[in-house]
Amino acid sequence: MGMFPAPPSIEGLTAVVTGGSRGLGFLMARELMARGCDVVLFARDGDELHRAVGRLTPSTMGSVRGVICDVRDKAAVRERIDEVVEDNGHLDVVFANAGIIQVGPADALGTEGFHDAMDAIFNGALNTAFAALPHLRSSPAGGRLALIGSVGGLLAVPHLLPYSCAKASVAVLAEGLYAEESPHGVSVTGIHPGLMRTGSHLHARFGGDRRREYAWFQALAGAPVLSMNAEHAAERIVTAVQRRRPRIVLSPLAKLGAVAHGLAPTTTTRLTTAASRLLPTGGGPGTAEGIEVQAQGQAPAPRLREWLGVLNERAADRFNQRGRHDGA
Repeated sequence: MGMFPAPPSIEGLTAVVTGGSRGLGFLMARELMARGCDVVLFARDGDELHRAVGRLTPSTMGSVRGVICDVRDKAAVRERIDEVVEDNGHLDVVFANAGIIQVGPADALGTEGFHDAMDAIFNGALNTAFAALPHLRSSPAGGRLALIGSVGGLLAVPHLLPYSCAKASVAVLAEGLYAEESPHGVSVTGIHPGLMRTGSHLHARFGGDRRREYAWFQALAGAPVLSMNAEHAAERIVTAVQRRRPRIVLSPLAKLGAVAHGLAPTTTTRLTTAASRLLPTGGGPGTAEGIEVQAQGQAPAPRLREWLGVLNERAADRFNQRGRHDGA
């Protein structure tokens, strides 16, 4: 017998996953299907959605379909959510996962980078939550809402400042909604992963010295000790939402960073300041997507960094981050 009782079954529930066509969203959708949910993926790219549904369809448990939706568009999110309820009869579980990642010095990303991050990450989560909550309150199973934050929202991460600011807002939203929605029978879970091997480096946008920013981000996101296996992360996230936990921080390093910042914020800030001095400087204006930087050729990298990056490249192939079907 395990230490904890099995979480309540979610078989037969209707679940929406925004940003569900690749990466962590794709994996959470797969995990929900394995537990018997009927899953609806929201994403902006129709081709990505088509590939994702094709990869997920062989599941022997729940069903899956894709819906084109830009979570930055409040009216569109509300319309798509209402359509899901009309088609399925109820809405029970929602994962607000859509977002963007920008890597580079704050002055290279500019104020526009911060506005873009807030729009895609925070406003996307806000629009999704407010469109879904009226239906989640009516769920026969008791609604569950998951807002995907990040350890980068629990402490500031140099060269990821727009991302950190937006994820910090998501963390506060999750805590506040947990308190306010409890009387309505809806649980709200704030999810705060550390680095995960999802292949997200291909769709991140890089500013400043783009080639060197890409090189360090790809390597760290693929490092076995610093980053987490994304499939294991998805399993833990879905279980936490099943159990109606208010918050989960994933990976030992992420937990250490969050606790250290809470107990000794000045010391933590000094440490991150020291770490920031190791990051690239200079570079030209504008940003480029990781897949574009990769095509142009990375900055010269030590053998160790190249080896670490391999794990993230394999994750990109498996989790629908590329524009082709390379296997499950």
